[in-house]
Amino acid sequence: MSDPKNLMKPDGDVTPIDTDYQIGQDNIALKIGPFGLDIHNRVFLISGLSIVAFVVLTMAFQSQVEPMFGTLRGWLTSNLDWFFISAGNIFVLVCLFLIVSPMGKVRLGGTEATPDFSYLGWFSMLFAAGMGIGLMFYGVSEPLSHFNSSMGGISGEAGARTDWAPLSAAAGDPLAAERLAMAATIYHWALHPWAIYAVLALGLALFSFNKGLPLTVRSVFYPLLGERVWGWPGHIIDILAVFATLFGLATSLGLGASQASAGLNYLFGVPTGPTTEILLVIGITAIALVSVLAGLEAGVKRLSEINMTLAALLLLFVIIVGPTVAILTGFAANLAAYFQYLPALANPIGREDANFAQGWTAFYWAWWISWSPFVGMFIARVSRGRTVREFMISVLLIPSAACVLWMTAFGGTAISQVVNDGYDAVVGAELPLQLFTMLDVMPLAQITSFIAIVLVVIFFVTSSDSGSLVIDTIAAGGKVDAPTPQRVFWVTFEGLVAIALILGGGLVALQAMAVSTGFPFTIILLVACVSVLKGLATEPRK
Repeated sequence: MSDPKNLMKPDGDVTPIDTDYQIGQDNIALKIGPFGLDIHNRVFLISGLSIVAFVVLTMAFQSQVEPMFGTLRGWLTSNLDWFFISAGNIFVLVCLFLIVSPMGKVRLGGTEATPDFSYLGWFSMLFAAGMGIGLMFYGVSEPLSHFNSSMGGISGEAGARTDWAPLSAAAGDPLAAERLAMAATIYHWALHPWAIYAVLALGLALFSFNKGLPLTVRSVFYPLLGERVWGWPGHIIDILAVFATLFGLATSLGLGASQASAGLNYLFGVPTGPTTEILLVIGITAIALVSVLAGLEAGVKRLSEINMTLAALLLLFVIIVGPTVAILTGFAANLAAYFQYLPALANPIGREDANFAQGWTAFYWAWWISWSPFVGMFIARVSRGRTVREFMISVLLIPSAACVLWMTAFGGTAISQVVNDGYDAVVGAELPLQLFTMLDVMPLAQITSFIAIVLVVIFFVTSSDSGSLVIDTIAAGGKVDAPTPQRVFWVTFEGLVAIALILGGGLVALQAMAVSTGFPFTIILLVACVSVLKGLATEPRK
């Protein structure tokens, strides 16, 4: 077994520690538990029992917890918006520094490592990581909400107009309002969120492939904590990672359920409301369980391929049938607007657009951060053999470009329908329904709306399945092939947490838990930046 004290040496040739490692008196040894569970006795038990208690208490005291969730979300976003915005800026700056610094020459896996995947395959997987329920839910609704605020129209979730200079300048000018709306949307889906993912993904890849440490979040902190990373400081880091990932996933599952419910009502008259959403969560969680039992290759991989194909077809359909020229030219124009407004959007001090900074950005950053162990571990596992510079450029740009194209196509089409066709129905629709309202006036509306529902459902399944794998890996101390019953446990409780939050306050409750778990994990990620830089400094750069 490798000596942990030597793991920081730049020898470029590291043999990973076996998963039966036992380091220090207070170790994270994997142990065979009851029912064939292969668990990390502290992280699994504490996080698992806490989640069970949360579900039971939330369901038992629904009327009492609903106002609590609303108060919690409001307090966190109104008082900590500056913190989330500042943290997002720091993550971007760290990534840009690594691109231009000599540390960008470090190769993940050692100097002799070769990539596991071709550029095309690697880019496809990075693109797949950027696709999810969020793009389906917010692809139309977010640009429209910001457009309304910019035009001084109906107040969306972003809130009413303020005296913020860009909003005042755009008021009454549809083109300026559209550019500002798309810039604000791209701000939430481009460099900043992908920098959040990139920081943790790089740390996981570096300390797993180069240093031989387990593939779990605590390993990233070895340069700062040393042997203590195997004790309670490491336990706490991994427990927070489990909580953040699970509640981040539950938020996405809740959004997916509300959108699928709205789509079924729009197409088939199925009643909307918590009952339908809960039934959807139960049904789709059952499908996710089948996917878990089928295994990673037959389950997640096949569903992901189907989803990527359907998403590409739907995107292509909207580009061709929608305002094609406006979408294609808007891609570059929206990017230009994004960089134009970026200093104002990313400014954490003296914000006059409090509703946008608190209601949108603070929630988004906490949500993205809560997803960072999930997506970060996926990106890390497919990026062996890449240099840090290559890694950072690709992780920042490829998924960002995909998200910009998606938002430009769907959001731009909806805004065009409002401005050029006078189609106000899409503006007045509820957020989960706006995608289907936009598709309704296009050819083959019944087919495309049904495909959109299928996409939401499959995103739901693949997120739950692969998310349970990541949570289980963290809870098992970095072991990637833990027994199936453990993943069944996490898939089941992801669904139960989503149900509990739907009953305990709906979207507000979902967002409240994403923000409340994302806050402490933001601190973890900020410290991780220092640790990653220290780890890279010991690596050979040839």
